[in-house]
Amino acid sequence: MTQGGAARRTVLGAAALAAGGGLAGLSAGPASAAEAGRGGGFRDLPVPTVIGHRGASGYRPEHTLGSYRLALDLGADVVEQDLVPTRDGHLVCRHENEIGGTTDVADHPRFASRRTTKSVDGVAVTGWFTEDFTLAELKTLRAKERIPAVRQRNTLYDGRWEVPTFEEVLRWAEDEGRRRGKRVWLHAETKHPTYFRSLGLGLEEPLARLLRRYGRDGRNGAVFLQSFEPSSIQRLARLVSAPRVVLLSAANTRPWDFEQAKDPRTVADLVTPAGLKWIAGFAQGIGPTLDLVIPRDAQGRLGTPTTLVKDAHARGLLLHPYTARNENSFLPAEYRKGTDPAAYGDAFAALRTYFEQGIDGIFTDNPDTGLLAAEAFRPGRRPVSP
Repeated sequence: MTQGGAARRTVLGAAALAAGGGLAGLSAGPASAAEAGRGGGFRDLPVPTVIGHRGASGYRPEHTLGSYRLALDLGADVVEQDLVPTRDGHLVCRHENEIGGTTDVADHPRFASRRTTKSVDGVAVTGWFTEDFTLAELKTLRAKERIPAVRQRNTLYDGRWEVPTFEEVLRWAEDEGRRRGKRVWLHAETKHPTYFRSLGLGLEEPLARLLRRYGRDGRNGAVFLQSFEPSSIQRLARLVSAPRVVLLSAANTRPWDFEQAKDPRTVADLVTPAGLKWIAGFAQGIGPTLDLVIPRDAQGRLGTPTTLVKDAHARGLLLHPYTARNENSFLPAEYRKGTDPAAYGDAFAALRTYFEQGIDGIFTDNPDTGLLAAEAFRPGRRPVSP
């Protein structure tokens, strides 16, 4: 069993100071008196931190106010948003800019002609894209469940919510914070930033403006900023001092901004001690796929844990891996129950295995499951089976 959250946080802080980066790198600007009065930097969050992945997407259509609200109700410490732009430059919350799978756009005859095929980060994608819609047009659509074959019950909520703008989420978070008596933490991701910048729709500048407008641009602003493209995080580091997280996909992949810049490094290079030291120069954490923490074998079972947690903590970086889900189709093979891919497996045992590695938090579609599993690893709690 690994050390408790408080101990890990102390080690993280010391490592960051020694490294001259990481947590100590939050020096883009001094905190204002107003910001300091709000208190509560990310080091004050419970560890392991439970992050509602696209809200409570295990129970509601993702990236809707209904999904975000339920995530808080179920105990999530942080709620995630993925950000893409509209044609007129508004940031909206969708996992991808292609919205055929997450909205009812196909049911609107007036938009039929906008169905097209585009190359997004080198992949041909066919459908409808947010950058081809104004915000007013997008607001005529309604959200729906993305994977109905696995989450048929979520389809009950199809059509109940519209696509929210990030500004609407910021307002919602302020209202919820007042109602609940504590600030609502967000985890906002810039999606395909190099692609959108090539279209004249850069994400970082409008994101920074919104964060400043709502007092969330500082180190205590109750928001993490994340991206799979390190250059987006570097750009954000020059604009705001909110904590930043570099997302990491499979080891054999390359971030798209690296592809465009002819940078030969892969994710495998970034998770080496040298790569993590480089990341610690402009970010405070990493968000690796869970397979980078514990790889799976050819049968889908968990193998031997890597040294990523230890190596990242040595550079002062926190780890927010992704994504924990309850359904068999997403779980390691040894934690599945029965043969129905949509049925729940032993998610608690899987989460316990990942928390035992010393990760600082986890993205989960099921915040209630994540919270119950995390409580056994939080300071003052005796580790017990949920």
